[in-house]
Amino acid sequence: MFHPRVVCSSISFRHQDLPTALGTMQGLGFTELDLGALPGVCDHVPFVLDSRAVGEVSRTILRSGMEVRSVNGDIGDLNSPLTSTEQAARSRHLDMLLDLASEVGAAALVLPCGAQSHDPLVSFDADLDLVVAALSEAADRAEATGVEIWVEAPHFFRLCWDIDRARRLLDAVPEESVGLVMDFSHIVASGGDPVDFVGLFGDRIRHVHLRDAVAGNINLSIGNGQADFAAGLRALTDAGYQGRFALELETRDVSDDQRPQVTAAAAAYISQLIGTRAA
Repeated sequence: MFHPRVVCSSISFRHQDLPTALGTMQGLGFTELDLGALPGVCDHVPFVLDSRAVGEVSRTILRSGMEVRSVNGDIGDLNSPLTSTEQAARSRHLDMLLDLASEVGAAALVLPCGAQSHDPLVSFDADLDLVVAALSEAADRAEATGVEIWVEAPHFFRLCWDIDRARRLLDAVPEESVGLVMDFSHIVASGGDPVDFVGLFGDRIRHVHLRDAVAGNINLSIGNGQADFAAGLRALTDAGYQGRFALELETRDVSDDQRPQVTAAAAAYISQLIGTRAA
């Protein structure tokens, strides 16, 4: 029904429990998903994550027959200095998320680009050093599991919130260690242009999130904002991007009852654009 490169994030149906969300996505025709594991955003993966919880979530997904492209997770504010006890707790949470990603066959664990604030805790340079160190450590730990680490940057609500700060982060993180997730809504909300973003970072992009936006607002359904998806997808094709396009429709402009219909319409629209670009 949809282009096979169009997948759905479980965040799109975060108001449903995980089994119900999986059923909704399957009913719409999706065969692959991104799994939301973001405290306060999507509770499909418990924040208090132990081996038992990893097993329960893994079994639920594997029983559904759906494939998982990535796990979209959070292990805390990467620019926050930690005590040894706090660092150990973060490492345990990271290991559990990596175990989950490995068990469900995900290609990557996606991590954020700092705390949920544009303001650094110390200075931007000092905070950026901590984010880089945390991502690098995560990549080292992930290597043994066969799971990649990707970072979503820019993220409009976090430390690296615009293209300039994303560039500084990516300049400091080795390309071979950490992949890049491009999100149309975060780029547009921060005043950037997705085409310019692809021109800067096209060879690093491993995954793409799709949601519409206007300046200052990321929570719009596709077609209700100012993101030029046709131009952005054309730029990605020209850059040689061959990955997935994930509908991460954490929108505030439709009711929960409308979400399945709006998600299906977005998937059909993006599928048409991908088909046009491929042709």
